[in-house]
Amino acid sequence: MTSRCWRWWGRSAWPWTRPLSTGSTPSFRHQFSTQEKTPQICVVGSGPAGFYTAQHLLKQHPQAHVDIYEKQPVPFGLVRFGVAPDHPEVKTAHSGRCAFWGNVEVGRDVTVPELREAYHAVVLSYGAEDHRALEIPGEELPGVCSARAFVGWYNGLPENQELKPDLSCDTAVILGQGNVALDVARILLTPPEHLEKTDITKAALGVLRQSQVKTVWLVGRRGPLQVAFTIKELREMIQLPGTRPILDPVDFLGLQDRLKGTAWRQSTMLTEVPRPRKRLMELLLRTAMEKPGREEAAHWASASRAWGLRFFRSPQQVLPSPDGRGAAGVRLAVTRLEGVGEATRAVPTGVMEDLPCGLVLSSIGYKSRPIDPSVPFDSKLGVIPNVEGRVTDVPGLYCSGWVKRGPTGVIATTMTDSFLTGQTLLQDLKAGLLPSGPRPGSAAIQALLSSRGVQPVSFSDWEKLDAEEVARGQSTGKPREKLVDPQEMLCLLGH
Repeated sequence: MTSRCWRWWGRSAWPWTRPLSTGSTPSFRHQFSTQEKTPQICVVGSGPAGFYTAQHLLKQHPQAHVDIYEKQPVPFGLVRFGVAPDHPEVKTAHSGRCAFWGNVEVGRDVTVPELREAYHAVVLSYGAEDHRALEIPGEELPGVCSARAFVGWYNGLPENQELKPDLSCDTAVILGQGNVALDVARILLTPPEHLEKTDITKAALGVLRQSQVKTVWLVGRRGPLQVAFTIKELREMIQLPGTRPILDPVDFLGLQDRLKGTAWRQSTMLTEVPRPRKRLMELLLRTAMEKPGREEAAHWASASRAWGLRFFRSPQQVLPSPDGRGAAGVRLAVTRLEGVGEATRAVPTGVMEDLPCGLVLSSIGYKSRPIDPSVPFDSKLGVIPNVEGRVTDVPGLYCSGWVKRGPTGVIATTMTDSFLTGQTLLQDLKAGLLPSGPRPGSAAIQALLSSRGVQPVSFSDWEKLDAEEVARGQSTGKPREKLVDPQEMLCLLGH
């Protein structure tokens, strides 16, 4: 097999050829002796964090070899399974010093101690694979699911293909006001003919064609100033064909005065509005308060679907249908804000209201899972304890991405974070803090996997699956038709 790696970036990230511009990252490329033994480095996870960590290591160390292990048979993680199918993001290239090994679940097929024995350094970049529970009555009812599972369902994540969401209701409620919540709302409301040319799965497209959902509410505990989505995603929702926004002008009273200057006084403290947040608020204000132009008014008047933002509401219970076989609504506590800036929190006022719906999607955040008993894990924060990417009390073990800092930021944030972990690892290598002498790397791990009946998927194997997906998509005018059954993928490869 030809060892391969690939470079890629999201639209918000920087091109491969542009240097890291943190202002504090030294270049290691010419600091390593050409006599130095080849460092064998393992990266666990082939999503954005894994790729960017590998990219930095390969670029800055001319002898480094990086093996990327992934539990799915296919690479790209969040970019394949988490980004909405109408957001194509991936570009690829190759390197002879990097290899992909899919269909290998670390913690089950091979342990972290076994990886540490085979490599000079191990980087855990497996992301946030779980969702935060609502922890309210009725959460277990049919018709309630996590936005993460819903995203995985329409993007072809194998573990979510049995989801089968019931879209026969008129109204859906999404609990959360971040980019994932807007992605889900957009997919629910986009006319199916607009999704036909994306790589959304065939099964998901079929269900969405039959959808009866006409209204989607996105509910947040706090106010407009605290929404977690970004302006690009909001603009896409406002311009979505066949839909109109529902924003209550009352929610925005006083906000305009606060945005006129660079800061406003609240209690006795002065809080500044960052420019990106100010632009986002201005777009929300225009949409909520100003009379739409002729073209926009005509567009909204003819819209058959709608979406809205409900602020200052905290979910207390999912209400069951009369027969108890599904969700009939969400009971919400009306809230008010206390505190200033980052300390602002929502507190209940004692008033309750019910929001009828037949589908409830929880989008209150992702969280990471512990991967191996040998790796420390902070279950409260959902991260691996670390200092600048060095895993606490485990020399030679590192982490990057969401499992390092929590599920926050966009792909560009993950890129910068992963580069910094790569920088930390190379500093330790140069300082002689990593094991000396040769390490067997993938040769030892492949022998272990073979003895355990595990058949890894190489990057050349992925290229065969990629070609099959593209071929299947061509007949319907799609960029690809994703394979969603791991067993079918392995059969196609002759495994």
